[in-house]
Amino acid sequence: MSHEFDLLVIGAGSGGVRCARIAASHGAKVAIVESRHWGGTCVNLGCVPKKLMVQASEYGDLVDDSHAFGWSSTRGTHDWATLIAAKDKEITRLNGIYVSMLEKAGIALFTGHTRFEDAHTVVVEPSPLAPDEAPRTVTAKRIVIATGSTPLKLDIPGADYAITSDEAFHLTERPQRVVIVGSGYIGVEFAGIFAGLGSTVDMVQRHDLPLRGFDEDLRKELKDAIAVRGITLHCNASPTRIEKTGSAYTVSLNNGQTLDADCVFFAVGRRPKIDSLGLEKAGVSTAKGGRIAVNDRQETSQPNIYAIGDVTDRLNLTPVAIAEGHNLADSLFGKEPPRTWSLDTTPKAVFFSPPLASVGLTEEEAAKNGVLDIYLTRFTPMRHTLSGRKDRKTMMKLVVDQASQKVVGAHVLGDDAAEMMQGVAIAVTAGLRKVDFDRTVGIHPTSAEELVTLRTRTRETPKAS
Repeated sequence: MSHEFDLLVIGAGSGGVRCARIAASHGAKVAIVESRHWGGTCVNLGCVPKKLMVQASEYGDLVDDSHAFGWSSTRGTHDWATLIAAKDKEITRLNGIYVSMLEKAGIALFTGHTRFEDAHTVVVEPSPLAPDEAPRTVTAKRIVIATGSTPLKLDIPGADYAITSDEAFHLTERPQRVVIVGSGYIGVEFAGIFAGLGSTVDMVQRHDLPLRGFDEDLRKELKDAIAVRGITLHCNASPTRIEKTGSAYTVSLNNGQTLDADCVFFAVGRRPKIDSLGLEKAGVSTAKGGRIAVNDRQETSQPNIYAIGDVTDRLNLTPVAIAEGHNLADSLFGKEPPRTWSLDTTPKAVFFSPPLASVGLTEEEAAKNGVLDIYLTRFTPMRHTLSGRKDRKTMMKLVVDQASQKVVGAHVLGDDAAEMMQGVAIAVTAGLRKVDFDRTVGIHPTSAEELVTLRTRTRETPKAS
């Protein structure tokens, strides 16, 4: 049976776009369909606008800090509408770049919601991106599902009063009092954004420490940094009800506390966006949590259908989706074997103020493999010896396997942590040993040089039983 396309990609986020472009570069006839935003979550409702808003939230402190350096600057008031308009302008520019890249690659673009009819056939129907588009049927030899994920809400009375990150990017004004529920990436970052722009922020988390899954020393340091930022952290607590009174809200917690807010923000996780795809008609199986189950070749239970990115709910980071999309296109249409990606050493960052970043194993994970040497330092960065922010600390930690002396994990909280970590990730991916760090000459004066001057072991961690 002949098909219109060699490859149809459902979802024009970072992973889907990369997959489509690489496949087209190999000579495949490719189509891509998007229902909501060209560029997907990262460009429109995630990484890019969030980082811009984090940067916006830091300028007030920079103005205050400048006084110690001789500047007579004065902190003004922040105009939320100006920020949102500037952010929207940049996102529109990026949307255009994504469309242009796809068109230049010779890829057919469809706008609308996709619904499977069978394993090779989809119907593209009207969607928010193209509400007046007439439905059409598209067939392809191979299909890639790259529809990403969507925010979750807690199942409690009054949950409809809460917003998620999707709505936060389009608030018409900044709320003065914000209750953020959840302390993962999104919760921590938006807490910092709102606090930096002048809001009173309460963060509610189920655990004692934020950022579950990160290294424990890093989590402890972040807990202190959250307090320094002026955010009130409510640990080991969960909301039980949200009530509206006039234009404000009251959040009841399971510990008996109540919190008043102008905005309640749920940052309690995301789930794969697959509900209306009609996967059952295509013979595609789902696994725990509603994710699409795939093997190490990104294949679903239907041999000609693949899934990449957040929809598989494995490692939900934009660069991982891009790597998966690139690899898949190479393996399906390339003449050379696909490149190898070290997903086990994928670096990650959380853009709080100060930011934090990690690569490799946490101390707790690494201890399962053997005895560890831990190197840890905590200091005041040079800028803040003058600014007077003596409580704005930097922490750096190296996790070293004692037997091999390989650096198997690195964790940093402090100014420019993410920028530092990209280079350190190369070293950890390459399997470099502590002696390789030790014999590397540092750049002085920088915070980063501390990573190569950690000479004295802080402690030895025994192998976990």
